[in-house]
Amino acid sequence: MTANNDVIISPCETERDFRQAQHCLSEAFGHQAKDALWRLMTPGWDTEEGQAKQAQILTKRWQSITTNKDGQPNALYLKATVPDPDNQGERRVAGIAIWKQLSFVEGYGDPFYGDMEEALTDYDDQKRRFATQMFNSLWKRRIAYMREVEKSGRNPPAIFTLDCCAVDPAYQRRGIAAKLVEVGLEEAKKRGNLECTTEGSTMGRPVYRRLGFKDEGTGDIPWEVDAEFETWDKPPNVFLRTWA
Repeated sequence: MTANNDVIISPCETERDFRQAQHCLSEAFGHQAKDALWRLMTPGWDTEEGQAKQAQILTKRWQSITTNKDGQPNALYLKATVPDPDNQGERRVAGIAIWKQLSFVEGYGDPFYGDMEEALTDYDDQKRRFATQMFNSLWKRRIAYMREVEKSGRNPPAIFTLDCCAVDPAYQRRGIAAKLVEVGLEEAKKRGNLECTTEGSTMGRPVYRRLGFKDEGTGDIPWEVDAEFETWDKPPNVFLRTWA
């Protein structure tokens, strides 16, 4: 889709892409950010076996992408590739971004309710309750805003959400995250000037703000959890949108 200074942004195409993308996610969220919620939801993230399993899950989600009424995919799995230092003439995935067109109006995107029941089947009761409460908090404003868009008369009645963006720390400070975001922003314009939203982490929000995302309200998303979870690690996130 775009290339600059040896960094090429294009759609993910193969299982190999997703294996390398999962490595980027593990390095960025698991090792670098130490994101407690991401670690909880990604068992085995620091093992080859665990990463291979998660890559398969990513691949299946990619293979199950739906389309909107215009035939456009409701999810974009973008990879950033760079020359592979270990294999001359080859490229490797250095970053990944997942963009989703979301809407409660049929034909304009995928509906989103934040239901994590299936993903939490194998968790014990305490971890399942913690994860459920955390995701309910994380996505509360996203879902509410989708309802506002649905009722607003906006055309198209949809948002374009940056669901995930990660760059392998070994390849950071090359503008890779910005390029992954910029491609999504341009795609949103092509789809009828859709507004973009995201839940920005401490690591990602400076990039998002620089590219036009704005904080809605002040402060991080409040975690609405039971008292037993008050001392559990929780990542800081903030709800951002381009028209705030």
